Amino acid sequence: MSNGKMNSQRYIMLLAYASLFAALSYVGFQFFRIDIPVFDDKTAFHLGNTFVVLAALFLGGVWGGLSGAVGLTIADLTSGYATSAPKTFILKLLIGLIAGLIAHLVLHISRHQSRQKILWKTAVASAAGLIFNIAADPFVGYLYKKYIFGQPQEIASALAKMSSITTSVNALLSIIMSVLLYTLLRPLLEKAGLFFRAENDDGQKPDVDTNNAGKA
Repeated sequence: MSNGKMNSQRYIMLLAYASLFAALSYVGFQFFRIDIPVFDDKTAFHLGNTFVVLAALFLGGVWGGLSGAVGLTIADLTSGYATSAPKTFILKLLIGLIAGLIAHLVLHISRHQSRQKILWKTAVASAAGLIFNIAADPFVGYLYKKYIFGQPQEIASALAKMSSITTSVNALLSIIMSVLLYTLLRPLLEKAGLFFRAENDDGQKPDVDTNNAGKA
């Protein structure tokens, strides 16, 4: 197969997976959400971030972050959180970029390796992206609501405090879920020849994963 055709196949595979993760991010927020009213605004417990991180683990930071950001931004626009959509896009993109950077450029998670290594590397990368969000979401949300939308300080502060709680719970749930899902799905995708391998064991980028199974 020519390099051009292989690269085209790799790109189509990326687009397909990115679209899937965007849809899953949307579903994770839209249908697995508990709204918490705060004065005339609201925050929420949800599972959307799980699929932002999962996308970054499988696809890398850029593709993973973009797919999650698009999915959750659309979810905001269609579920009463439209004013938060720009903030959501930026923060979810950054979650994916951070998790993907740690997973692929630092820990090289897509190389063949033991299940134990995959488990702890997945946990570290997931935690890195979501701990960033625990700090950033309430702070950015406060500035966003107060200075862009002119919300009274009392309301913006109360929303930031409640957001710090929901964001922390969301992060813990998403770390657990993303680690479980990645470790469960990766061997299945490897056996089916559908695992997107960001790099080979020698550090070179493959065009597609042609291996039917990973090493133990």
